Amino acid sequence: MEDNTVGKSVRDRIPYASIHNRPALKLPGDARVAVWTIVNVECWSPQAAMPRTILPPPMGKPLLPDVPNWAWHEYGMRVGIWRFLDALSSRGLKATFAVNGVACTVYKEACEAARDAGWEFMGHGFSQRPMHTVDDQKATIDDTIKAIHELTGKPPRGWESPGLTETDETIDLLAEAGIEYVADWVLDDQPVAVRTRAGEITSIPYTVEINDVVMSAVQLQPSDEIFRRGRDQFDRLYLEGEKIPRVMAISIHPFLTGVPHRIKYLEALYDHILGHEGVIMWTGGEILDWYRSQAERAG
Repeated sequence: MEDNTVGKSVRDRIPYASIHNRPALKLPGDARVAVWTIVNVECWSPQAAMPRTILPPPMGKPLLPDVPNWAWHEYGMRVGIWRFLDALSSRGLKATFAVNGVACTVYKEACEAARDAGWEFMGHGFSQRPMHTVDDQKATIDDTIKAIHELTGKPPRGWESPGLTETDETIDLLAEAGIEYVADWVLDDQPVAVRTRAGEITSIPYTVEINDVVMSAVQLQPSDEIFRRGRDQFDRLYLEGEKIPRVMAISIHPFLTGVPHRIKYLEALYDHILGHEGVIMWTGGEILDWYRSQAERAG
């Protein structure tokens, strides 16, 4: 049902409510924390400026194709992604696979491996371009959904915009396209409802700090930062989750955490988390289903 009360302000879409003053949520088995892993798979064009770089251009003169920075990313899709598959499958875990629509063709082998491992697919734009720079957002969303549907046999339920970028209309277009949850609104430790002109869509807690782009590519932290920061994040949420359950996100990219000098720290983080009782390892869709069941029970 269309919500004509929605204005342009983001505050209109998510009215403020503290985590201490809202309907109580309860995880199965009185668990404290639900943890989901988001594996981000992108397609960078060697003929365009790279979304991120590790090497500055020699003498400050940019050059296309930017072979070293493109290859830095490409390593993740040739090698790093397989380390993720091994790390998760050996622990009986499944990820949510945030994927560019075009990557379903360019990196078909890797995408099929994620599909066959039972990972949930989530839209991540058609190519790795911010949503405010694409010519037609609706077409970008539709093309991404179609590409994932063709590869997996079903449309994605969730969406993470490249760089978490949205315009005032993005969330409306996503809801109209049938997307049920988004990861762009990094403002809570629990799912919350977002108003759109096509009804409500759910924001699932995502992260910009337990995220290897920020840690490794922006802040240039040591290789073990994902373990140290992830452990500290989990430990606090686990403590607080005794009274109010929480959701923790771990966001990783094959070209960053999938490299040899970082992968063991991701594995150590999973082993730390799995060493605790009262933890549920879910996908984004499973978190959404739980949240909806809680909302229905409360209503």
